[in-house]
Amino acid sequence: MSGREIVRVEGVVKDVRPGFGLRRKRVLHGIDFEVREGEIFGFVGPNGAGKTTTLKILMGLSRATAGRARVLGCDVRETAFRRHVGFLPENPYFYDYLTARETLHFYAKLCGMGRARRIERVDALLEQVGLAQAADARLRTFSKGMQQRVGIAQALVHDPDVVFLDEPMSGLDPIGRKEVRDLILRLREQGKTVFMNTHILHDVELVCDRVAIIVAGRIRHVGSIQDFAGAGERQTDVLVARLGADVGAALEERFSAELRGVGDRIEVRVPEKRAGEALSSLLEAGAQVISMSPHRPSLEDVFLSTVEASRS
Repeated sequence: MSGREIVRVEGVVKDVRPGFGLRRKRVLHGIDFEVREGEIFGFVGPNGAGKTTTLKILMGLSRATAGRARVLGCDVRETAFRRHVGFLPENPYFYDYLTARETLHFYAKLCGMGRARRIERVDALLEQVGLAQAADARLRTFSKGMQQRVGIAQALVHDPDVVFLDEPMSGLDPIGRKEVRDLILRLREQGKTVFMNTHILHDVELVCDRVAIIVAGRIRHVGSIQDFAGAGERQTDVLVARLGADVGAALEERFSAELRGVGDRIEVRVPEKRAGEALSSLLEAGAQVISMSPHRPSLEDVFLSTVEASRS
């Protein structure tokens, strides 16, 4: 993706001491990646992989042991650039006796915004995140999804250029996740750069332009969603209504086919280059072929194989 560089992480190492008297443990092993202007960048990995540690370093909440990180061209140890950065932590805390409107006014005032500008900005944000009708309800009455939208609104109150979201979909039901996804997509339409730290791969596929996979403190893959979809050997799925056990065994041996049940049908996955031969074998064996389609590896497929490879 074209555009100026917004985030640059180079050779970042982080060592921590788990407890008093214990040896230091390395949680980040020289990671490298970049985020470009106007993209939604997904930073994904299993629990304990180093996602939140990386985000804390980018936010200046923790210092790297070695390497360097820059946001908007500034070293993350500086403070001036933070005026242009919005941040939603994984577990934000709000005063639950305040209303959504009062909460946003509070954060706008912290940013040094004058009263007239605050009123205009808060009203616009409440409309943007879909909370205009609930603006004067206390936060203690809000659902998890509504509270997440308040969190995103506070991250946007000063109109930042880049927004960092730590697990923005965590704990949300399907409706809440869709609301937050739609909001993130609207941020990109407004020209903002979004860095999204998450483990919910389905949401990453739906909204992100590029993805980095981190496992055990090491970056294993960086690329566009299309790159991940094209990763590995191309395969073809053949769906059949009936299939004898002997035929299935022959397919597994001859074509390295993978078989799995789909309801009362069988899905036969074979290498794309041998799909024609496999189809002929199925028809000769009397199998009732229902459909044949190319298999598109999902980000989940790539992610799981990456995690498995790191353990071997």
